[in-house]
Amino acid sequence: MGIKLYKEPELNTPIMLCGWPGIGNIGISAIDNLRRALKAQEFGEIEPLDFFEPRKVVIEGGLLKDLQFPSSKFYFLRIKNQDSIFFIGQEQPTEGRTRYAEGKKAYKIANLVLDVAEKFGCRRVYTSGAAVTQIHHTVKPRVWAVPNKQSLIKEVKEYENTIVMSEIDRRSSQGTIAGLNGLLLGVARKRDLEAVCLMGEIPYYLQGAPWPYPKGSKSVLEVLTKILDVEIDLSQLDELARTVEENIEEFLESLYNAEAIPPQVKDEIEKLRYAKPAEPGPITEEEQKKMMEHIDELFKEGGPQDEKHL
Repeated sequence: MGIKLYKEPELNTPIMLCGWPGIGNIGISAIDNLRRALKAQEFGEIEPLDFFEPRKVVIEGGLLKDLQFPSSKFYFLRIKNQDSIFFIGQEQPTEGRTRYAEGKKAYKIANLVLDVAEKFGCRRVYTSGAAVTQIHHTVKPRVWAVPNKQSLIKEVKEYENTIVMSEIDRRSSQGTIAGLNGLLLGVARKRDLEAVCLMGEIPYYLQGAPWPYPKGSKSVLEVLTKILDVEIDLSQLDELARTVEENIEEFLESLYNAEAIPPQVKDEIEKLRYAKPAEPGPITEEEQKKMMEHIDELFKEGGPQDEKHL
């Protein structure tokens, strides 16, 4: 079991863009929206049996007909400016009770993804996820970038609305990227492949919310379209972002009116509404614990999460 290719397209030094489910589904939404808008063609997959349990069983006439697993598919795109390969994974492999992708299964699937990247001569790999930070949901999210090589920093600094995470001077704060987004960076470095993780910001108080965060996805998409030198229609994503923001406002207002969260937590959130754009940043574990004592109880446990707090 491993990689199954339906065809082998001829590509000119493509880049690879990878997306998996995570906090706010920021990363997978950005990559998959781009893939759909550019009409990339499917050409292969990673066979699921070694990595996932079936999502459901299909029965017809009282007999088992099929097992449906999470898909892990490759797509390709030939354009004059930049050939591309997209990898979209519907789920991250986990072992035991871990929430984040780690262990032998995660390491193996990361290597399989990069096997395809190397087979087609990819010059660089991009992954995408979420950056949990102190911003308000009405603010335009920035993109936090983590390259796996020092030589990439100068280029990444030139991306619009993007911050290189290693250059943030924050007391005792150390960034981590859990799950396949982080693992792929390390495995790519071992194989001497360039890789960059682009993470759209999401407010810390929404990290456990059961809905997507399209504003963060749009910020990542804006960076990716510049990298590929393409234009796509973002109107549907804008409309979804407006709807989600309205729902967040209604949700928070209902909590405030019901006094479901302490006044100091409300004050912390509302102060972010009027903070200057340069002020919000990553949060320390101490700040995280203080501010999330009550908020994390408001959302259901579980859900797709792969990035740790920055």
